[in-house]
Amino acid sequence: MGTRFCCFRAATSRGQNKSHRAAYDYSGVELPREPRNVQLFSCNEMKSATRNFHPSNYIGRGGFGIVYEGILRDGTQVAIKSLSAESKQGTNEFLTEIDTISNVRHPNLVQLIGCCIEGSYRMLVYEYMDNNSLANALLGQKKCISLDWSKRATICIGTASGLAFLHEESEPRIVHRDIKASNILLDKDLVPKIGDFGLAKLFPDSITHISTRVAGTTGVNLAPEYALLGQLTKKADVYSFGVLLLEIVSGRSSSKSAWGHDMLVLVEWTWKLREEERLLEIVDPEIVGYPQEQVLRFIKVALLCTQAPSHQRPSMTQVVDMLSGEGYKNQMSLDLLDVRNLVKPGVSLIKDAGSNPSQKHESNYHSITRAELSNSFQASTVEVQPR
Repeated sequence: MGTRFCCFRAATSRGQNKSHRAAYDYSGVELPREPRNVQLFSCNEMKSATRNFHPSNYIGRGGFGIVYEGILRDGTQVAIKSLSAESKQGTNEFLTEIDTISNVRHPNLVQLIGCCIEGSYRMLVYEYMDNNSLANALLGQKKCISLDWSKRATICIGTASGLAFLHEESEPRIVHRDIKASNILLDKDLVPKIGDFGLAKLFPDSITHISTRVAGTTGVNLAPEYALLGQLTKKADVYSFGVLLLEIVSGRSSSKSAWGHDMLVLVEWTWKLREEERLLEIVDPEIVGYPQEQVLRFIKVALLCTQAPSHQRPSMTQVVDMLSGEGYKNQMSLDLLDVRNLVKPGVSLIKDAGSNPSQKHESNYHSITRAELSNSFQASTVEVQPR
């Protein structure tokens, strides 16, 4: 393999120990640190890998830019995310993201291979996922992958495991903020891996809640306290995962599907079926011969995750236990799965307290005012600057 060009050059200041290295990009801007555990690529290498970002190498568009398929000089197939020029990410924030991702490893998280920082270019190089995203496989117009119940259950449990790791085991703790089908990628064996940490927020153990601008995808996959008040905790991810569970069970997108005379969205429709004891009607008709008890358990877990008050939702570790059946017979799991005392799900589109009651809402969303939502949110508030 030929000589690899580095996007950084090192300099040693007078009076400093020779072992101290300061990193700069080619524009002469000093960088706070060099990223660890990742390869550094030049812009020319990225252009070569993607055939100068040819349209045929285009994979998709994310929140911060476009993703291309690429082949590195050593033959490794990768996905290259080119951050958009209008992105508000600065050099420090970019390097913070790189350092965070490079040190967080789990079988259900997409691995970061390298990066490029050169002038105005900001790129991330990820492992390539052969089967694209869950959104493409499950919700796309051209479904080329057959997902029986066994595969769907494995995807649910794997995704929950990755998210539980981010919340409870990674250092530092991470709240993803944008859990949705398009951010769940599938490898050649359909192992799910959570991607796109560009929107992730890092949480020290001492912080239970932050107020910030809403990031991620606006829509019914967002927790109401996050979408309306900007209040973000791990429980916002739990809510989004609950919506994702319902999408996987039903085979329908939460943002596009509506049911019944009142055109209810997915979470509302599931709640209505629960009240009428018809929960299995939500199951994707393409699933044949599924275990009813297990499917019902998954739906009940989804309802637990999407309850309006955030403190009522389980942790992702508890979700993994309930989905996998581990500890399912112990008293705690039985108590959690008792859905008789469930609180009605909240949704992202919520009317203000001062709205005109005679004005018909655009959908039959669960009505929660800002005051009611604030009262139901039990966590301390720490103000931080959004990325």
